[in-house]
Amino acid sequence: MASFTYILYSKIKDQYYVGYTSDLLEERLKTHNSNHKGFTGGVGDWKIVYFEIFENKLDAIKRETQIKKWKSRKLIEKLTRNRSVLPSDIYFFGILPFLIN
Repeated sequence: MASFTYILYSKIKDQYYVGYTSDLLEERLKTHNSNHKGFTGGVGDWKIVYFEIFENKLDAIKRETQIKKWKSRKLIEKLTRNRSVLPSDIYFFGILPFLIN
């Protein structure tokens, strides 16, 4: 089963969130934008700005850990700038256009 490492951005918080999932990205984003307890909860404006797809969960977790270890906004912004979500990715991976912009 495919897994994703993804980066979200919130304009309200002006912060990034790095995570992984084996679910559809659209479903995971809905959870982040819901009113739940936790870092992403209660804001509701998270957008997917970047993702990578992996053949297995372990590789997605390794990549998430690697990005989180950077602890650098500049490196995350460079990564998202160099390889952001493309329109062709939207439908292939089940992401709705309004969730990205």
